[in-house]
Amino acid sequence: MIRVDAVWLAVEPLDMRAGTEAALARVVNVFGSARPHHAYLFANRRANRMKVLVHDGIGVWLAARRLNSGRFSWPRDVGGTLTLTTEQLNALVVGLPWQRLGDAGVITLL
Repeated sequence: MIRVDAVWLAVEPLDMRAGTEAALARVVNVFGSARPHHAYLFANRRANRMKVLVHDGIGVWLAARRLNSGRFSWPRDVGGTLTLTTEQLNALVVGLPWQRLGDAGVITLL
C-alpha cells in the first residue's frame, strides 16, 4: 500500500480526461506543490467520478473511481481546498456523506 499522511480535496471540478501530467499540473496549480505521502482528490462537475493523485516520495500514482449511481458528496458552497481525515476519505470513496463524520468517526449531524 502507498503511505498517505494527508488528504487534500479540491472543490473545483477536474476534467476526467486529464492524465497524470495534467492532474499533477492541477495539483501544483491548486495546492502549490505535490508533497510526498499526500493524496489530492478531484471530482468532475457531476461528482459521479473522482480522481486521486498520490505522491509516494518517488513518483506519482493516479487512480480513478466512478459511482454507477448517485454522486460523491462533494462540497459546492466552499472555495479552494479542504483537508480530510482517513475516516472521511473512506466514507467519501464509497459515496457516504463524509462531512457528517466528526472526531473518531462519530456522526455529529443528521
